[in-house]
Amino acid sequence: MLTEQQVTTLLKNVIDPEIGVNIVDLGLVYGVAVTEDEVIITMTLTTPGCPMHNSITTWTENIIQQNAPGGKVTVNLVWEPAWTPARIDPAVREELGL
Repeated sequence: MLTEQQVTTLLKNVIDPEIGVNIVDLGLVYGVAVTEDEVIITMTLTTPGCPMHNSITTWTENIIQQNAPGGKVTVNLVWEPAWTPARIDPAVREELGL
């Protein structure tokens, strides 16, 4: 099974196509937990009505399953606390001019 750090690194391959930044640096990933047989990712999206909702959560699940075959992956999508641009990695925020 993967470690929490490995999961976080893999999640940097999931790009929000509307912003062009990975979900980790955007601050969308609130937590990663790894048990013996499951990876649990708690995350949000930039808005509850995000048109890429299904795609981003599917990509998130798939990147982990590809690297930990046979393990269960659970993506918990939450809306509290609400995402704000302040959650973006400072270096990325600067690149985006925020």
